[in-house]
Amino acid sequence: MMNFNFFRNRSLAIDLGNNNTLVRDKNNLLVAQPSYIVFETESNRVKAVGEKAYNMFEKNHDDLKPVKPLRGGVIADYDSASRMIHEMVRQVTRDKSFLGGYEYIISGIPFATTEVERRALRDALDQFNAKHTYLIFEPLAAAMGMGLNIQEPNGKMIIDIGGGITEIVITSLSGIAAFQSVKVAGDSFDEEIQDHFRRAYNMAIGLKTAEQVKIKIGAVTDSIKDIPDPIMVRGKDLIEGIPVTRKIDHTEVVRILDKSINAIEHAVIQTLETCPPELAADIFQNGIHITGGNAYLRGLRERFEDRIKLPVHIDDEALHSVSKGAAKALQDPKKYRSVLLE
Repeated sequence: MMNFNFFRNRSLAIDLGNNNTLVRDKNNLLVAQPSYIVFETESNRVKAVGEKAYNMFEKNHDDLKPVKPLRGGVIADYDSASRMIHEMVRQVTRDKSFLGGYEYIISGIPFATTEVERRALRDALDQFNAKHTYLIFEPLAAAMGMGLNIQEPNGKMIIDIGGGITEIVITSLSGIAAFQSVKVAGDSFDEEIQDHFRRAYNMAIGLKTAEQVKIKIGAVTDSIKDIPDPIMVRGKDLIEGIPVTRKIDHTEVVRILDKSINAIEHAVIQTLETCPPELAADIFQNGIHITGGNAYLRGLRERFEDRIKLPVHIDDEALHSVSKGAAKALQDPKKYRSVLLE
């Protein structure tokens, strides 16, 4: 008798991030694209997705409608998110068997989500006709992706600074013992840079430009080793309406981001205050693990070690840690069944 599971043995791990979407199988990274999609306005057909859509963002005309489907780490536009995931997965699965479908789909989701938000993601994943569809909390997946053993009775603190949300968790025995969440993350950093130019220089810049400022010279403390060169920022004068440029260095970005980083530090301290004493002792020994796409801000380790007085470890592949953890769960779903949500 033919084994019909032969045609359903493919599995995918998906990290549907606010700014980037990553797709893996059990062993390899298949897709890493910005979380953007562009539609044709009249027909509502998909014009571009991922990197191509990101390059069109804030540069489109009326015949094109760019959408960023996620906000605050969750789906804000269900139809756009569903079609974006479909297009990205289709890029790597053009060889579908006639039976189609997958064995497992595992996708990360923030811990601070409602059941309605989780249902929206589950519904978006149902299009792939998987035999088993699971969600996994992103801080736990990130810890797994960093190589931490979340199943042992040993406290570990994870700070996941994503695009739409920052989550701080203390994990032990495959569960979350203490937790704080703040809606201060990569997108709010970009918006603060954008607002600063508007208030300080009467200058309008796009969110993509603000993001590039953060990437090229973003820092959270003046005392960093490798000081980036100042950059010229192009935008539009709000009074005269003409194109203008302005030079900015990392020290100015430190001042811009100070309030947001203070909010994250405060949330870290609150999490430690609610942590059971035995787990606090573990964290004193293990330190803090920082991941997420915005973990690369210059001086983050130095500032946190100075303010919180604990060792800080930043993941070398911080953008990939959640997808790597979800892929690890794909390799042995039975072993990690306790952290998978149906």
